[in-house]
Amino acid sequence: MYDVSVLRNGIRVVTETVPHVRSVSVGYWIKAGSRSESPDKRGVSHLIEHMLFKGTESRTAKQIAEEVDGIGAQLNAYTSKEYTCYYTKCLDQHLSPAIDIMSDIYCRSLILETELNKEKSVVLEEISMYEDNPDELSHDLIFKALWGDHPLGTNTIGERDTIKALSRGDLTSYMDQWYRPSNLIVAAVGNMFHAELVQLIDRHLGGLSGELVQPQFTLPVSRGDVLTIEKDTEQVHLCIAVPGASRVDPLRYSVSVLDMLLGGSMSSRLFQELREERGLVYSTYSYNTCYSDAGLFGIYAGVSRENLEQVIHLILEQIRQVREGNVSESEIARAKEQLKANLVINLESMGNRMSRLAKLALFHERLVVPDEVMRQIDSVTLSNVVETAQLVLDPSRLAVSAVGPVDDSLSDYFNQQRDRVLSGC
Repeated sequence: MYDVSVLRNGIRVVTETVPHVRSVSVGYWIKAGSRSESPDKRGVSHLIEHMLFKGTESRTAKQIAEEVDGIGAQLNAYTSKEYTCYYTKCLDQHLSPAIDIMSDIYCRSLILETELNKEKSVVLEEISMYEDNPDELSHDLIFKALWGDHPLGTNTIGERDTIKALSRGDLTSYMDQWYRPSNLIVAAVGNMFHAELVQLIDRHLGGLSGELVQPQFTLPVSRGDVLTIEKDTEQVHLCIAVPGASRVDPLRYSVSVLDMLLGGSMSSRLFQELREERGLVYSTYSYNTCYSDAGLFGIYAGVSRENLEQVIHLILEQIRQVREGNVSESEIARAKEQLKANLVINLESMGNRMSRLAKLALFHERLVVPDEVMRQIDSVTLSNVVETAQLVLDPSRLAVSAVGPVDDSLSDYFNQQRDRVLSGC
């Protein structure tokens, strides 16, 4: 069972007590990420996340690290497009000092100019690291191919020019706007009492103030571009995507089943066709990335240049087959069992459990228990999946990204293959 409390200043505390473990996972979740940034401030959310570990009014960066290690805890953070999370994992007897450290970096980080300049260099190196990873680069590029310059189409880390131009004032202004009590959820799962955590959070964060944040987001518009980056790599890293299901889309359960049968498991169509039967790839899979009001349904394959056209043809052929209803009941049954098992197995991790609970609190009207999710998965039928495939896997909306030994000629070939699928040939 879940417990929820709202402090006087608007902070929501959501917990699930799991008494048979000896640890607690706690996250401070701010409902703001790269989607909340203006174009000239891209990367500010991620840079703030870095800076909050660089020292507070009472602790240096080294002291933060030493105190965390001193209680055997883990302390980390990450930035996404719609939220930023600071989290700790600690033994149950160390919950109080862990909350003290977390709250200190959240409320009293100094963000010194000298540290900011150093951390900008760190982030620039992080950008270089991603650019040296063609797999990561292709996945970043597919969002731009699908949504262009919309905030959901840009990467979270930002661009070099905007990172270099960010000032301390840019960071503090962003925090003043978004790091408000009404925009913060504290989620915790593990061996602790809800009332105890509420008391700790009220003690450390109850004095924060700020008006309710009302974000105004625009919906992304699908572009369906073909974008390539030529690199000297052994493989082409290929992504194909269409708009998918949002976090609250009624189709999200049937999209999940579609995802699983198409490329989510070893028995999936893409894995069997591209790897097991033809030996064309080592890695191929599908996925649905959800946002509050949009989604991206993607397919990935890493393939040699000489086999690229054949793999594109086979992927589009599988899309055509599913859209035409060439799906068996046994495929649907396997996909649903995989989804349910993945849910349960993931929830055996307190960190995963805490993350799921926080996202429910951030984006949903109520906290849905796992048993209800499994019932929703069980209710998906073969006809639901085919209808969803016909709606979602629309060839006219397909976008493509490719990184590796490719050039602009890929666009012509892909468009020919897409036209073939559209014509039903």
